[in-house]
Amino acid sequence: MPPTPPTPATPRQPSAPDRPPAKGMVWVPGGSFRMGSARFYPEERPVRPVAVDGFWMDAAPVTVAQFRRFVKATGYVTLAERPLDPAAYPRADPALLVPGALVFRPTPGPVPLDDFRRWWAYTPGAQWRRPEGPPSTLNGRELHPVTQVSFADAQAYAAWLGKRLPTEAEWERAARGGLDGAVFCWGEEFTRKGRYLANTWHGRFPWENLALDGFHGTSPVGSFPPNGYGLADMAGNVWEWTADYYDDHHPDPAPRPCCTPHNPRTAGPVERHSQNGFHRRVVKGGSFLCAPDYCLRYRPAARQGQTEDTATCHLGFRCVADATGPRPPGPSGPGRSEPA
Repeated sequence: MPPTPPTPATPRQPSAPDRPPAKGMVWVPGGSFRMGSARFYPEERPVRPVAVDGFWMDAAPVTVAQFRRFVKATGYVTLAERPLDPAAYPRADPALLVPGALVFRPTPGPVPLDDFRRWWAYTPGAQWRRPEGPPSTLNGRELHPVTQVSFADAQAYAAWLGKRLPTEAEWERAARGGLDGAVFCWGEEFTRKGRYLANTWHGRFPWENLALDGFHGTSPVGSFPPNGYGLADMAGNVWEWTADYYDDHHPDPAPRPCCTPHNPRTAGPVERHSQNGFHRRVVKGGSFLCAPDYCLRYRPAARQGQTEDTATCHLGFRCVADATGPRPPGPSGPGRSEPA
């Protein structure tokens, strides 16, 4: 008889506790899945099997109201609110070395899509309280995802609650909602019986947004149906930070079934993707600015790199907690961050 083939690595799958460790979190079961895609952009390749343990995840991106409570409790100052160090940006216009962030500005008409600076502008005064810069406000946006947060800002919020940012593999496992290999979080078709299932760009980017899904910008979290795990906005609305450093391709698949990567993550910064001393991290999920003719990235496999200092009006985050739950806040640990 031929030898029995090796058994693929199986992740630890603790049963979901009766109650989530924090309000608004849902359980993502551990298991193996095919990570990546060979059907779209090069950085999503190659497709390879990976395995992750079960974990808890915020059911929706962190909202303005939630982030406001964090700032009020800790006095935290986001990166976009802090003075810029000229040494970190040696080629920047000195007039722009003031606190601010990137804001999307639709063009008046069609433009070539080879230079994002045609529709993105560094805007002094733009920050989480004024996502589009002065004089924009957060009025009516308490339940929208918080934006204009850098990687460090997202990490600080997560640490305050004793949580953490997801790895890329965890995020993709969660976004698939049990539909291994499907194009979208909900299946193969972009719409379901003519119904839009995510907040994305409709029309010709970057000038014509028809808002067929009902939104020109961010939308209140949970405005669209959740995926199979009960997670909302895993596609569109805002991009989300992950903990992994960015490289422009996935590692090659394991040579043998027994060696399926278990809870994989990047080992360290990829220097060729660093800029001004800031490393790139993987962001996932796409946003309300993703259009099929420019950025068809509102898919679980889609990924992009952003430098850690990036803050934009379409970039947010959500947190995860391990099976044992988050650490409780305390005066000398997570939960009482000193003002930055």
